[in-house]
Amino acid sequence: MNDSQASKEDKIYTVMANIPLGCVASYGQVAAMAGLASNARLVGRLLKLMPKDSVIPWHRVINSQGKISFPEGSPQYLKQYQLLQSEGIIFKNGKVNMRIYRWQ
Repeated sequence: MNDSQASKEDKIYTVMANIPLGCVASYGQVAAMAGLASNARLVGRLLKLMPKDSVIPWHRVINSQGKISFPEGSPQYLKQYQLLQSEGIIFKNGKVNMRIYRWQ
């Protein structure tokens, strides 16, 4: 991995680490806030590679429609859903209202 790739990852992890409790951000929003506007897919790849013991609040990253990206009912979906609910985030018809919960 080269230095520019590592710094892209660091920027993305830094943004994700700063998403406040009770807020969510979309993949694209995280990429844009990291200065990597067209790298929403990189955010998704980094989330997949994140160590299980990471303290970064990965569960606060959802898609731009306000949905969890894991298949509904899967163990990963249920874990993310429960973590978000425990922070007071309300789902309606499987979606989070981005106008209310989106990190500003």
